[in-house]
Amino acid sequence: MTEFFVTYKSQLIHTLIVLGTVVILYFATNILHKWLRKKEENIFSNAPIRPFNIIKRILNILWLVLGLIALGLIYVDSDKSGVLINSFKLASYLGVVAIITIIAATICNMWFKYKIQEKIALQYDPTSFKFLRYVAVFTICFVGFLFGLLAFPSLKGVAQTALGGAGIIAIIAGVSSQEALSNLVGGVFIISFKPFRIGDIVKITDTMVGTVTDITLRHTIIRNFENKMIVIPNAIMNKEKLINYNLGELKCCERIEIGISYDSDIDLAKKIMREECENHPLIYDNRTDMDRKDNKPIVRTALTQLNDSSMTIRAWAWARNYSDSFALRCDVLESVKKRFDKEGIEIPFPYRTIVMKKEKTTEK
Repeated sequence: MTEFFVTYKSQLIHTLIVLGTVVILYFATNILHKWLRKKEENIFSNAPIRPFNIIKRILNILWLVLGLIALGLIYVDSDKSGVLINSFKLASYLGVVAIITIIAATICNMWFKYKIQEKIALQYDPTSFKFLRYVAVFTICFVGFLFGLLAFPSLKGVAQTALGGAGIIAIIAGVSSQEALSNLVGGVFIISFKPFRIGDIVKITDTMVGTVTDITLRHTIIRNFENKMIVIPNAIMNKEKLINYNLGELKCCERIEIGISYDSDIDLAKKIMREECENHPLIYDNRTDMDRKDNKPIVRTALTQLNDSSMTIRAWAWARNYSDSFALRCDVLESVKKRFDKEGIEIPFPYRTIVMKKEKTTEK
């Protein structure tokens, strides 16, 4: 046993030094992580936790990998140590690039979040900052990935070409037919021309109506009135014909239609619909000064259609915004139905006439 320790004394000492260094670095990383988390909570209460946890895991894995490589250098022959040295450099390079990329992306993301909160507090439109946040974070991660490729000789040429301006343009041109790029370009067009912004109420189809909550590199997120999140690719948002209830004037005209029977009094039905609309607290007076001087009613009613078994009466009721117009429509339909029942105005429903044909039987 004594001869073994004497023979391998230097190797054992180096092994203990490597193991001790790895253990010290492991505990130092954990202590530093806890300290940075406390500082972050004191300065930025809403800062993300995940990047710090990822950095801690990368460092702990890096210390373990470097420690194993260092142990291998102790016990392998000198002619094979070159491979381990190259592996040591590769692992160190990739670890440093990954950590720098994560730190840069996190700082960029936190800065944009701070600017977005500042815009919201000042009641400015934060849409551009929200979109640029995704662009900036994606760019940092993409550049970090390319620098990581530089460590591999077979991929070094691709990374160097992509890091050049012409290389990036060539890559974009190469994937220009793909859907991912069309969504990205669609997002840029949405931010540039602003057909809608975050917080606007938009209607794409009868089943897709809601408030725009976010615009990312790939898609737009709409929260409908059932509190469900609708994710629509930006390329589709650019192609669809949508209604933006917050673009321009907010006031909204709600067309309320009810069918009455041919036996009902048209004038009475129009009067009831006008009164119920005008008495609603959410009604908006959209008359001009000339209309008020001529004593024109706030709500216009008219007979708009003669159907097979009913006549359609329409009321044009204005509200301050889309939400008020929807509530106005629901309340007026209910109140008009009750008034029609009280005044004897019939709302027709389908009739079916059944003719029973009696067959004659002949006796033989």
